[in-house]
Amino acid sequence: MNIHKRFMFHFFGQLILTVIFIGALVMTLFATIGFLVMEEEVKDDLSEAGSLYFSSNVEVDGRNVHFKEELKTLVREQNGWLIIYTTDGVPIGSYLTPKRTEEELLKEGTGTDYHYWDLDLPDSQTYVLIYGKKHPNRNLIQYVREDIKWSQGRLSLTEDTMQRMKKENAWVQLLDSNGKVVDDYGTENEPDSYSFRNLLNLESKENVSTFIDEKSKQKILVGIHSYQTLPSQKRNIFKAFTSGGLILLLILFTLLILATLWHARKFGLPLLTMMKWIKNLSDGVYEQPLDDQEHPIMLKKNGRLKRKYRLYKDLITNLSQLNETLHHNKRHEKQMIMTREEWISGLSHDLKTPLSSISGYAHMLESASYTWSKEETMEFAGIISEKSEFMRELLDDLTLTYRLKNQALPISKERTEMNEIVRRTVIQYINDQAISDKEILFEPYDGSLYAEIDPKWFQRILDNVLANAIHYNPSGTKITVSLQSIEHHLIMITILDNGKGMDTETLDKLFQRYYRGTSTTKTTSGSGLGMAITKQLIELHGGSINVTSTPGKGTKVRMIVPV
Repeated sequence: MNIHKRFMFHFFGQLILTVIFIGALVMTLFATIGFLVMEEEVKDDLSEAGSLYFSSNVEVDGRNVHFKEELKTLVREQNGWLIIYTTDGVPIGSYLTPKRTEEELLKEGTGTDYHYWDLDLPDSQTYVLIYGKKHPNRNLIQYVREDIKWSQGRLSLTEDTMQRMKKENAWVQLLDSNGKVVDDYGTENEPDSYSFRNLLNLESKENVSTFIDEKSKQKILVGIHSYQTLPSQKRNIFKAFTSGGLILLLILFTLLILATLWHARKFGLPLLTMMKWIKNLSDGVYEQPLDDQEHPIMLKKNGRLKRKYRLYKDLITNLSQLNETLHHNKRHEKQMIMTREEWISGLSHDLKTPLSSISGYAHMLESASYTWSKEETMEFAGIISEKSEFMRELLDDLTLTYRLKNQALPISKERTEMNEIVRRTVIQYINDQAISDKEILFEPYDGSLYAEIDPKWFQRILDNVLANAIHYNPSGTKITVSLQSIEHHLIMITILDNGKGMDTETLDKLFQRYYRGTSTTKTTSGSGLGMAITKQLIELHGGSINVTSTPGKGTKVRMIVPV
């Protein structure tokens, strides 16, 4: 899988996980808000609580009932009471319950609201819990109604009624049909008149009860001064949402920080490591970034890639290949410099030797102290000519290789019969008595073989290869030159010998410029450019050359050119 697909699948997986996580987070948030709303509603009115809430706040041990302090506090604040019964109707515990019988309690009328729940407690028994919420203003309005003189438009409260009102810290107002207060008792900062909207607002308050006399259209308002009204449900929900929102913001902020750190570790650190690697390459340091223990940062101790770097596996592979290539090129460059220096040194020596000979013989001929015979003069001239020719060949090779390198060597191809050009070259070497210690055989192709070549430069190719086979092999070496046709599209020329062969180092450097092989029988000479020139000339003809060799067994050179 390439890096593009790997990134695509990686981010797709991340998006899926993000959607699942956000969904879970939203569900958790709504559950939290629901819990907070329920908690606020319970603080506002215990009658909104569920049986689970009471089961967690009530403990029953036989006939002993224990109410937790949180529940008792809410009961007190909401002016309520609790009582627990068995399923048989037997009371086993209570809190702030009026001292009345069950029958009297249930006949209390509108002064008390009742709610009940079935409790499943750990003792595997079911109990009934009754919660009563007292509204003293509802009871008081019954007494006040009986004491009012409706026809006279005034309050006539009895002593018993006033005592009840003082006990509950209550007040009462009598309003005419227009909402104006005509009489009151126990008021402090209550208004002197009420609009229709004011009366509607009072209807929603638990600490105020109202009554309208149908005949006179007069109204009674009875309220409790010390009664604390709790926040409305909307305010509770707003508070719950505010708390939930703060929790959500805190969670999102925390997740943002964690996601930033995770992405920095997942994507940032690998990129920084690879940028450091590229910086190393630009500085000529051809190795991966290392940790404090000199171990590659991106690899485990077992040599495998660390998990956070696997996403960039293709890029790391390419960088590794580039690292190896640059390292190889650097080594090759150093080797080339060393080889070139050796070549220059050897070439200088090879030039000095004939120059010394030329200079020496020239001084001898120039000297007036001696008189040389014609034969001696001819001998000296021949040596000077031979050494001059050797020097010319060295300089020609040097010029030729640079012309080939810069593609400045023009060639003139013509249709040539390959059997014939190879045969003439082989015969030339067979007839050379200086190399009569080598056996040279020629195996032509059975038929005509034509190819588009430049005869002059192709002759140079054959000369270079054959000269190497002759020069670097011992006496008695058998050299066979043969031609073959490959599917009538290619011609293969093979030069095979059973000489001493070449080692791996020599084989690897055979086509390098400046490299000169060694001979056990002759001193090292030549320009060191012969095989490099051969390879360049073959490629200029659109062909290829391949050499295989085994030390002690011989060498095979195969040259392929198109027809």
